[in-house]
Amino acid sequence: MTKQTPQESAVTVQKHLIEQSEEKVHGIKSALTSIKQRQENNLSLLDNMITEIDSIIDSSQNEGRDHYSLLDISQELDDLSQSAKELYYTDNDPRLLSSLDTINFRKNMNWSEYQKSFEDYAGQNNINLKSDPFETLMSKNQRIEIKKRIDNEFIFRNAKCDRYDYLIAGTCGIIGGLIDIIFVGTPGEGMLTHFADDKVNSAVQKFAGIVGWKGPNEGSDPTGSAIGYLERNFKVNYDQSTTLGRNGTDGAVPNLSPSNHHVKSLAHSPDIIGLFFSIFNQFTDTSTFVSNGQLITIDTETNELKGGNFVAKIFSAFVNWIGHLFSDVAGSSGASGRGSGIPIPFYNVLLLMKLGEIGKHKQTIATVATKVFEEGYDFRHGIAMSIPVLITELLTRFMWVIKQRFYHNNSWKDCIPRSSNAELRRMLLVSHGTLCVIDAGDAALRSGGEVIQFLLRTNLVGWTRFGILALREVSAWHNSGKLDIDLINNYLDEEYRKMLH
Repeated sequence: MTKQTPQESAVTVQKHLIEQSEEKVHGIKSALTSIKQRQENNLSLLDNMITEIDSIIDSSQNEGRDHYSLLDISQELDDLSQSAKELYYTDNDPRLLSSLDTINFRKNMNWSEYQKSFEDYAGQNNINLKSDPFETLMSKNQRIEIKKRIDNEFIFRNAKCDRYDYLIAGTCGIIGGLIDIIFVGTPGEGMLTHFADDKVNSAVQKFAGIVGWKGPNEGSDPTGSAIGYLERNFKVNYDQSTTLGRNGTDGAVPNLSPSNHHVKSLAHSPDIIGLFFSIFNQFTDTSTFVSNGQLITIDTETNELKGGNFVAKIFSAFVNWIGHLFSDVAGSSGASGRGSGIPIPFYNVLLLMKLGEIGKHKQTIATVATKVFEEGYDFRHGIAMSIPVLITELLTRFMWVIKQRFYHNNSWKDCIPRSSNAELRRMLLVSHGTLCVIDAGDAALRSGGEVIQFLLRTNLVGWTRFGILALREVSAWHNSGKLDIDLINNYLDEEYRKMLH
């Protein structure tokens, strides 16, 4: 049997103190009620005694037996007095007035002293500090309730979907897939890609305006003017764009060009990888690239960060990273056409994979991923691809809520689409799987077997979401009946935040 932790033992002792206090209060209340009843009985007895005495006196006077009557009266008084004594002391427990045992507590005692005091109390009162706190601190009803909640909310279980669940999920996936193949297409061609490009251009102009851009000159392109302003004000030392030349890497990075330097330079990635390498490169006056499965770091010109201390310099490096990303997300100021943007988050991890023999030229994953990016498969196209994925996600969740509320007649509270719900998780897997099947079929038909064209028409965001859901479903299947520790930790963190507020 495992010994309780000091915190669990302290709570166990406190629970015992509370129970003893409640028992004492209950006993005192019962005693007071009993005393009140005795007082009422004594008053009634006294009235009877007076009536009896008056009757004896009257009888004695009428019969002329004064001396005998006094003896009778005395005997009656003794009998009545004995009855009163017996009535008063019946069930009287002197322990009710005894003091409660308490732990030895002082205002300035430390935790070790407090721990010793409640351990002493436990020993004196035969409290088992090796028992399961779950059994000790909760009532039977509380244990049943919490076990029921754990089984319903925090246990991995397999989904029990009916045919309507699968029909709804498949339909939502078909809708998302049709939106993907009709409105996304290849980079720079689909309606949603044009929409994403316009929104990114607008965001670049708004950001430039926030940091001091006064607007374009008459007749100039607003987006190009905003990009130029950001390029001048958020310069970084890791912006080499060619293998050789004035802004090159002296041959250190092979096949580096303006169309792929954003994906090969790790600091240009809009994710935690990019943030780390951006700050690292700015502090160390280096530039880090990934090419053909290799990490390549080169020395650069000195880049003096603003700020009088380390924290200020970190902030300055972070601001430079954000500002430079905005200058590149819509292409460069001198680019013709759409230009080369920044990569989709974590996309450049693919450039580390120097493996595989893809296509007729037997190219590696790293080489193919670079060529796909050069064709416009960038962050803007990633936004366009995320739209049908988002529609599929929201539509599936919405339909699940409607079915739970109006088909199963559950309350609105029970219709919250939590990710822990097994049936909703399975429906999302089916809907996103359907989208990916439609996406892959369309890409295969339109690409004509050419790998680059196939990947350009593939929705990477959708496949990523489907992969995450598939892993979650496999994990739930493998751990069926076990506790979902991550879900419990998230719940406890949320409850802790509520307590703090």
